[in-house]
Amino acid sequence: MDVGDQLPAETVLADKMDVSRTIVRNALQKLDTDNLIQWEGRNKTLIRKPLAEHRLEQAENTLSTEQMEQKFFEWILRFDVPAGTSLNVAQLSRKFGVPVHVLQEFLAGLSRLGLVERRPRGGWSLLGFTSEFAVELSEFRMVLELNAVRQLLTLPPEHEIWQKLEALKQEHEELKGGLEERYHDFSLLDEKFHAAINSVVKNRFVLEAQKLIKLIFHYHYMWDKRDELERNAAAIDEHLEWINAMLARDKAKSEAAALKHLRRSKETLLQSLRGHKFA
Repeated sequence: MDVGDQLPAETVLADKMDVSRTIVRNALQKLDTDNLIQWEGRNKTLIRKPLAEHRLEQAENTLSTEQMEQKFFEWILRFDVPAGTSLNVAQLSRKFGVPVHVLQEFLAGLSRLGLVERRPRGGWSLLGFTSEFAVELSEFRMVLELNAVRQLLTLPPEHEIWQKLEALKQEHEELKGGLEERYHDFSLLDEKFHAAINSVVKNRFVLEAQKLIKLIFHYHYMWDKRDELERNAAAIDEHLEWINAMLARDKAKSEAAALKHLRRSKETLLQSLRGHKFA
């Protein structure tokens, strides 16, 4: 553009650059602050050419969407905010180091899972991670993982899952042998074990729910430290019982072991909530 030219309307700029009008308006405000344009009503006139120093430095170490999701769930699971709290999107975007539009898209996804809701006059409200939510999620988890077990047991001997289970069995036995020194390592092994079982199900409708289940059920091993050694020891034995039943292709024992572990995991999660006075 030449000095004296008029900038297009905000809607035109948004369409041209494939961004929201909010982003365009923020950029125009920056140009106005830097005295690069003269903004009078709807007229925005270029009054001088931008120089290198007018460019914003590109943010470094911006979180990926997955990292942002983890930080958000950690924030909820650590009970830093009560149910019903209004979410300040601009503030949270700075807290998690992500653009506002990325956080908005993430919250829209969470609204389908019942963790947040859009307020009638705009903005978001945290519905909260309550005991009722934990019970509902636990019951849904049982349905999904029992279905995964049933599908897993129909797979042929050459399928990669059988090698994964043999390797997981060895990892569990090694961790059990040195648990007193390494019991903090269980949360990652737990996540790996359940991910392997669920990986045999290829269903697009399950993927988003699995993400939430993984973050909540496996993260609580990290933030609830009470009786951690004893809980992890019991969980390892339950995993091994479950793995051995699947390797033996025993459907009845596999389902029984899965239910035993998933019910105990549900009770552990609820106990954590009671310990934090959220039940």
